[in-house]
Amino acid sequence: MSKESAQGYVDDPRNDGVLVYVDGEFVPRDQARVSVFDSGFALGDGVWEGLRLVKGRLLALDDHLDRLYEGAGAIRIDIGLDRDALTGVIRETLARNGMEDGAHIRLMVTRGRKKTVNQDPRFALGPATVVIVAEYKRPNPETKEKGLSLFTSTFRCSGPDVFDLRLNSHSRLNLIQALIQAIDAGADEALMLDPHGFVASCNSTNFFIVRKGELWTSTGRFNFKGITRRKVLELVRKEGGTTREADFTLAEAYSADEAFATGTLGGITPVTRIDGRAIGAGRPGDYTRALAARYEAYLTGEAVS
Repeated sequence: MSKESAQGYVDDPRNDGVLVYVDGEFVPRDQARVSVFDSGFALGDGVWEGLRLVKGRLLALDDHLDRLYEGAGAIRIDIGLDRDALTGVIRETLARNGMEDGAHIRLMVTRGRKKTVNQDPRFALGPATVVIVAEYKRPNPETKEKGLSLFTSTFRCSGPDVFDLRLNSHSRLNLIQALIQAIDAGADEALMLDPHGFVASCNSTNFFIVRKGELWTSTGRFNFKGITRRKVLELVRKEGGTTREADFTLAEAYSADEAFATGTLGGITPVTRIDGRAIGAGRPGDYTRALAARYEAYLTGEAVS
């Protein structure tokens, strides 16, 4: 399956036979199940992480585990495994599937089964549910060449007092609504504003623009705590480039020289249209291409270090 999306990927038939880790057992993907009383299924009550495997190395593993345990702790979920044990389970999942490169891992943790379906966490019966899905996934090269088309959604990114995007919660309904709105408008992904009308992020990725050689992104108050976002900023600063984490408007995004989105799976994905308007020349620009090349070099370098 190939979609014009920052989450799009090239279909790989090897994924049909992968084994999925579900609460201590490895089962074929078509037999992977959780209870209908599970907190994640019933309420979206849980947290998750997406990781990449490149040449035998789990990229930014510590960063991902920091975010996972911080999020689980914030909503009082005891994962039931310490970091070493959880890392061991991730690696065993990869080993059982014979994966050494080019894999994406979805690690999901919920509050576990409930005695009855309601919001009250005190009705949880016992341990957390832990699921690990490892699949062969490679970003769609056609999307990288064409670039994404975004539509500005009427659904806003919220502050941490309403819905904290830093938690990586399973609850994603407002973001899905934004994406549906964008798809219905003929775009690939949604661009979302913050409660004050400034540009915040896309529905599943962080968003950047390039203006006169400077790299701009939002303040971080109303968007994902993106690990790729942070690394991209570090790469530019390390080479002496100018970055700004500040409020900027949709009008400033329209008149940007270039734009792109960042995420774990897609890395750096060019954005070439917003609300029907071409960004810059309407194709991936030189700045984005050069930065994407540096980011891929970083991935390879980290994987072999």
